[in-house]
Amino acid sequence: MLSVEGLEAGYGRARVLFGVSLEVTEGRLVCVMGRNGVGKTTLLNTIMGVLPATAGSVTFEGRDVTRLRPDERVRLGMGYVPQGHETFPQLTVMDNLMVTLEASPHRDPTALEEALEVFPRLKPLLKRPAGFLSGGQQQQLAMARALVTRPRLLILDEPTEGIQPSIIIEIEEAIERLHAAGLAMLLVEQYLDLALRLADSFVILDAGRVAHSGAAEELRGEQVHRLLAV
Repeated sequence: MLSVEGLEAGYGRARVLFGVSLEVTEGRLVCVMGRNGVGKTTLLNTIMGVLPATAGSVTFEGRDVTRLRPDERVRLGMGYVPQGHETFPQLTVMDNLMVTLEASPHRDPTALEEALEVFPRLKPLLKRPAGFLSGGQQQQLAMARALVTRPRLLILDEPTEGIQPSIIIEIEEAIERLHAAGLAMLLVEQYLDLALRLADSFVILDAGRVAHSGAAEELRGEQVHRLLAV
């Protein structure tokens, strides 16, 4: 479904990614891990076209999308929830969802109902401005907005960062539900225990390179813990 080959990217003269390759097959959840500053967010931004690749390729469902804009990738079926609970704070929860629906390739209103079924906590908050939501509620709204586009691949950048424990549980349950329904996912996650519960396989970055990858069961190994240790 998603194939990343030899991907390189950076900011100005500072190169961050060095020949990163990974694959997400249909219905699988791949977790990208690593210490802070190793290039995880840069990788996701490059996969989605937010940051241009300087070398390598990104292929989605057999199509080379390396030079496509982010909105073009979304229309092809790639959903992205960046780090930081991004919403339109001045708009209500419902308006946030409606803006996304209007920009989606299908504009099917039942997609709103489907997203709210995954995040029922948002239902009584539909008339509240997003800026007045808690961080956890904003994260759920950001994920719901991505689901409204009905992606076939969902990319999540640390969805549990800075979230209260009760909402982390709900987000984990939502990811499990989507995974069980067959949605392919690429997840950056900082918590090893959560990654062990959710992932089918993993990729660990170190200094912008793939240092280790494998099945989720291998996350318990000594080499993995050494690569993740602060």
